Amino acid sequence: MQDMITNTHQPNDTHSEPTATDMMRAIVQDRYGSSDTWQLTDVERPEIEAHEVLVHVHAAGLDRGTWHSMTGRPYLMRVIGFGLRAPKNRVPGLALAGTVVAVGADVTRFAVGDEVFGVGRGAFAEYAAAREDKLAHMPSTLTFEQAAAVPVSATTALQGLRLGRIEAGQQVLIIGASGGVGTYAVQIAKALGCEVTGVCSAVKADLVRSLGADDVIDYATDDATDGSRRYDLILDIAGNTSLRRLRRALAPTGSLVIVGGEGKGNVTGGLGRSLRAPLVSIFVRPRLTMLASKEHHADLLPLTRLIDAGQVVATIDRTYPLSRARDAMRQLEAGTVRGKICITMPG
Repeated sequence: MQDMITNTHQPNDTHSEPTATDMMRAIVQDRYGSSDTWQLTDVERPEIEAHEVLVHVHAAGLDRGTWHSMTGRPYLMRVIGFGLRAPKNRVPGLALAGTVVAVGADVTRFAVGDEVFGVGRGAFAEYAAAREDKLAHMPSTLTFEQAAAVPVSATTALQGLRLGRIEAGQQVLIIGASGGVGTYAVQIAKALGCEVTGVCSAVKADLVRSLGADDVIDYATDDATDGSRRYDLILDIAGNTSLRRLRRALAPTGSLVIVGGEGKGNVTGGLGRSLRAPLVSIFVRPRLTMLASKEHHADLLPLTRLIDAGQVVATIDRTYPLSRARDAMRQLEAGTVRGKICITMPG
């Protein structure tokens, strides 16, 4: 039987009781832990600042970053501002797609009624506040669910490839090609005229090929970093391959870009390898670096052009209603996702 999130009600401490129109359904988390800490409850709609808009969320994207925010691991995240004892943002979720219902005094790019996609504060809710500079008008060719699958993962892929100084004609290796970021990285690299090799599990090889990969390597049976092939650019997404092995697969003037990391340590996790890469790069010829991605509408604009041209598609494995957000997270944790998971809002 599928797990349904228990409905609870959030008490209000203010003297004036909010009206029904001030409230919304949202996932709320008041302590770090598993998805069992997520509760579906009624909370007040967020207030917006002068540079923000209020979005009626129709769909939200689930990404690995939300898992890190949920668990508070690696612990380094808590120190750098995510909240020491509990999540700083009670409502999880970043990527969203929806309709603008209110705009701040300084907003100039959007009006009430605009359909937008991008990154907001607390996307797993019926309404979310979002900065104007983190939103763009939604591609006309996408549904709300498809649009919600784009903002975090596709912009991360685009920024990673740019950081790797991608050029047409290059040999590109993408480790983790079947995940949320990887599926976009394969398509963007192909659209930019590169020859792409994807690394993933055998059961997901068909997906990666369908997205345009010229070759697919099963990580369980073959070693993409054995040195038999050299790549101009390696994009390592959520991997744990050592820097020494990755260097073996780089061309002398190649670039390695580490995007995240899922190391076993609770203190720094995969961030330890990411932080070492630029230091090692000082002493070796291939360029080793890490991506610190930032959400901005400037990256959504070229992605919109690629999407409208049919060169990039949103690959959605499954869509869950908000009441089953726990199940969505459990599928992500199981590692069975092919592309992206989306969450839809009630109504």
